[in-house]
Amino acid sequence: MRFIGNKELIIPEILDLLKKKKLLNKNLTFFDAFCGTGAVSDALKDSFNLIVNDLLNWAGIYTMGRICASDCKFKKLGFDPFYFFNDNDNELNGFFFKNYSPGGSERMYFSSKNAARIDYFRATIEEWKKINSITDKEYYFLLSSLIESISKVSNTAGVYGAFLKHWDPRALKPIKFCKVVNKESKYKNIIFLNKKIEDIISEVKCDILYLDPPYTQNQYGTQYHLIETLILNDEPNISKVTGSRSTSPMRSDWSKNYKAHILFDKVISKTKTKYIIFSYSIDGFMSKDFIEANLKRYGKPETYICKKISYNKYKNFKSRGPKNHFEYLFFIEKKDENKINYESPLNYIGSKSKMILKIKKHLPNDFDTFIDSFGGGFNVGININTQKIVYNDINYLVKDLVESFKIYDTYDYILYMQRIIKKFGLEPSKSESYMKARDYYNSLPLNKKDSRLLYTIILYGYNQQIRFNGNHKFNNPVGMRWFNNKVLEKMISFSRIIKKKHILFESNEHQNIVNHLKKNSFVYMDPPYRLTTGSYNDGKRGFNGWNIETEAKLLDFADKLNKKGKLFMISYVLKHKGHINDQLKTWIKNKGYRIIPVKEIPGRKREEILIVNYD
Repeated sequence: MRFIGNKELIIPEILDLLKKKKLLNKNLTFFDAFCGTGAVSDALKDSFNLIVNDLLNWAGIYTMGRICASDCKFKKLGFDPFYFFNDNDNELNGFFFKNYSPGGSERMYFSSKNAARIDYFRATIEEWKKINSITDKEYYFLLSSLIESISKVSNTAGVYGAFLKHWDPRALKPIKFCKVVNKESKYKNIIFLNKKIEDIISEVKCDILYLDPPYTQNQYGTQYHLIETLILNDEPNISKVTGSRSTSPMRSDWSKNYKAHILFDKVISKTKTKYIIFSYSIDGFMSKDFIEANLKRYGKPETYICKKISYNKYKNFKSRGPKNHFEYLFFIEKKDENKINYESPLNYIGSKSKMILKIKKHLPNDFDTFIDSFGGGFNVGININTQKIVYNDINYLVKDLVESFKIYDTYDYILYMQRIIKKFGLEPSKSESYMKARDYYNSLPLNKKDSRLLYTIILYGYNQQIRFNGNHKFNNPVGMRWFNNKVLEKMISFSRIIKKKHILFESNEHQNIVNHLKKNSFVYMDPPYRLTTGSYNDGKRGFNGWNIETEAKLLDFADKLNKKGKLFMISYVLKHKGHINDQLKTWIKNKGYRIIPVKEIPGRKREEILIVNYD
């Protein structure tokens, strides 16, 4: 049958990929999460144990039917059902005749005779199942064959969302009950699911996850409502014009822009599989940049593959137009969960995003509260797995920004941003629009300043930096950047994980975190560096600057923590551009603290260290 997004044409590419990765015939389990008409599962049924899933009942049953065809001998029935159906002219004026043909309505999905025959086929199959004359697999096989049969005489344009106003010649031909097309080979084991993938992904055990979600706003439930009704056989209430059943239970958020992005992140992050294969159209909601960034976050970058496949390679109807149609085929091996790092969507100066693995490697094992006392963009704290995290930053505007990703629903947050972008006409390097938005934000009283508004403006500022003047007015000039797909990926993954964790948000001097010190608390300090000066620590932005006096207070605070028996870690710079922080060096030596050198970070010409008071 004709099906939106059918993968028949790229199956050779999938098989070639699996062959090159030596994954065929290894007794592995292949999870076809959006099975559709089962083209991929059918092609792989003799090489893998299968789990097939689809939100649409008919799609799962169609897939089961074509895969299990070899087991269908109809011994209990005692005769060939295909010969039986095609050797008689029996009709039944049932639901399809009354609602989807001129016999009982104005709808022209089928001719009256074909609709009556469809009713007869469906009722007979159901009766055979009721009296146990056929097995479950035979039931699926016959239903999938019925779906195949009606597709050849439907008066539609390929899908079943609506009927044609004039009769297609093929719709006037008498229906024949024909077998569903399938690969003539035995299958291994198969499990059938009928759920939203995002609801079950963490529970499904598999070795290979294959994802082929919807990629446009077309709702498959709307386009194939008639087949769903045929399979469920429940005679539902239907709409007056199209005759459609309620499609609410079949609606998928994968067919909505930005919700698809959020779901993709959720599924990739939660799957327990070892390998991920993902096919997606170049015309889909999600860009290649977004998909790649997300897969590399949760997968091993060195295993990443992306193949751009032209449908012109295969002779099909899509290749006849003026434009080439392309499909992406992605592959990656999943990381161990403890090696997954999240990045703040804020471009915060002094970010430790490239040091996370080093920091985590040298953390102690026995703490249940992590205190991120100079939280900044929150690249460190967000990546710590513990019972409780305390985020603190003296800049309350930054604190509110970080907290906003936890407070607001991610989809609503993105829609809000899109409204702001449209309202002010924000574009890269468009100074007039940017200044208008910036001035509007700065004009608002403190209780009306929305962090989502500030974040949107930040994304169009110079290097997306976070800068304020002495009156706490946002004052970063316009820049070349914008709300691109890589930023979107960071925002979505960060927002998901921050909502998951137990975090307390504070905006105080770092010394005041003593109120949160419990028995098993660990304090992480990433203060401004005295040897380096930026817009965040020059003392000109309405907040205290960082100098030798403030550094001395920090070191004194660390000593107090040590006396209390509390473990700490300080990220700092010992050397920078030929200058050495002698006071810091002496303090470390005199107190007996340990220095952990940090490998030079690309793009940073400074000697970063970690200072700890434990072995």
